[in-house]
Amino acid sequence: MAAIAVSLATSILLTPSTSSSSSALLFTKLRSHTNLNLSFKLGFVSLINNNNYNYYNNQRRMAHSIAKATLGLTLPNQTEPPQITFAAKDIDVAEWKGDILAVGVTEKDMARDANSKFENPILKKIDAQLSGLLAEASSEEDFSGKTGQSTVLRFPGIGSKRVSLIGLGKSASSPSAFHGFGEAVAAAAKSAQATSAAIVLASSESLSNDSKLHSASAIASGAVLGVYEDSRYKSESKKAVLKSVDIIGLGTGPEIEKKLTFGQHLSSAVIFGKELVNSPANVLTPGVLAEEASKIASTYSDVLSATILSEEQCKELKMGSYLGVAAASANPPHFIHLCYKPPNGSAKVKLGLVGKGLTFDSGGYNIKTGPGCSIEMMKVDMGGSAAVLGAAKALGQMKPSGVEVHFIVAACENMISGTGMRPGDILTASNGKTIEVNNTDAEGRLTLADALVYACNQGVDKVIDLATLTGACIVALGPSIAGVFTPSDNMAKEVMAAAEASGEKMWRLPIEDSYWDSMKSGVADMVNTGGRQGGAITAALFLKQFVDEKVEWMHIDLAGPVWNEKKKAATGFGISTLVEWVLKHSSS
Repeated sequence: MAAIAVSLATSILLTPSTSSSSSALLFTKLRSHTNLNLSFKLGFVSLINNNNYNYYNNQRRMAHSIAKATLGLTLPNQTEPPQITFAAKDIDVAEWKGDILAVGVTEKDMARDANSKFENPILKKIDAQLSGLLAEASSEEDFSGKTGQSTVLRFPGIGSKRVSLIGLGKSASSPSAFHGFGEAVAAAAKSAQATSAAIVLASSESLSNDSKLHSASAIASGAVLGVYEDSRYKSESKKAVLKSVDIIGLGTGPEIEKKLTFGQHLSSAVIFGKELVNSPANVLTPGVLAEEASKIASTYSDVLSATILSEEQCKELKMGSYLGVAAASANPPHFIHLCYKPPNGSAKVKLGLVGKGLTFDSGGYNIKTGPGCSIEMMKVDMGGSAAVLGAAKALGQMKPSGVEVHFIVAACENMISGTGMRPGDILTASNGKTIEVNNTDAEGRLTLADALVYACNQGVDKVIDLATLTGACIVALGPSIAGVFTPSDNMAKEVMAAAEASGEKMWRLPIEDSYWDSMKSGVADMVNTGGRQGGAITAALFLKQFVDEKVEWMHIDLAGPVWNEKKKAATGFGISTLVEWVLKHSSS
């Protein structure tokens, strides 16, 4: 162990620098630690006295400050989210003036009469103003209104500089379809460098008034997210050009204006969640995640409060399962608890949202190796916490009444060091149950165990945990669908309805109690992982051991949909569903 201290001291004194600025940064950091030499002395004294606890704590603190000074020197650029003004209007589309008029059309809307003219009234009106050029150009472009099709046409003699036709498929009625329509409009506006846009559905008469409100909200949210591009870690940042969007033909007045505001609040929360997941582990440490959570609480301090528990405070609460995972990292754990209380009146129901917060997962001693292990993607292992904190941000803006919500994240890293947990170790969770660690790469459930106990101790009536928990769930459901586990049919009904309203895909999977046999230990209450078969189910069964029987509970495994491989970016999955679920319990 003495060799470790000598090696660390040597690495500090002899660390090479590629530039004077990085060297200055390193030594500025070191000079700020006036007790550096004392720390080394204490390290050697602790070795002599065989007091390894103080030695390792000193070593972890020094390693943390050095890592912050040298690891990449990366800071995210300060970028502004899209600033788009939405307005609901009831005007003649042919009279609208601006950069691009986007028309959502189904395959049925593209029907022609015997003279090859449009039968749809909206398309017929625009085409008449263009002397038949729209019908002619759409035929030449082979545009038929299928999902994913879009075309942008530029014509003289009309108030709009460009007309974009965007395919909605055979029909458009789901939130996800309208959200996708909004994203497609944003893409068309982006390619045209448009600052203003109008959006209209060729056929909206079949929609009920309530459907029109929800459609407008989904379109607005989709447009904001479609314009957004995370360029914080690129040398050149891009600014969104689109500034104003008029939504025509879906109604006017305070109700639709409220829904448009809702869509904007929701999209800003999803952007926040995306940015958390996109951030690399050398930037988003457990401490930084806690800082981001605290910023949310301070921004909406009229309804949100923050409690951040230190490692010592977690020890006092006997969170041995969570702290076992955190033990190997130079970056200390931070236990995050935000609490939402309505601005007026008492809450009729208390809800808990628990998110897995592994800002990086190496796998520990069962290190992730080999093809498909995706260790380079393990920054996304805090996707559950991003969903929970994103929901906190949205609800802080919306301020629903009659509901109290606890947002809980046990943030840490799963790393490898002499202080870390080993395969075969036994951890004791805060509810007293013991866990034999047979795989250090099944660490997320260990952190969630203490987080769920803590949530139940807040007196919640219902709790949802969200986690990028198992590869088995991706194998079962693919990359786009989250797995849902709950023993409560009522919870399943509530959350699945919220997911449908938000356009997020989830599928209920069984909790098969007989599979618990594979989770039994000969020396502890349980092991932390079973065999390969039914891995997502046994993970849910493990979590169930840490939920009070009086509390309705659901586990959502979002390992697949947390990330969009095609776009190489986070999705913000889960935020919309959580917000919908909480609002359903609200009296507002």
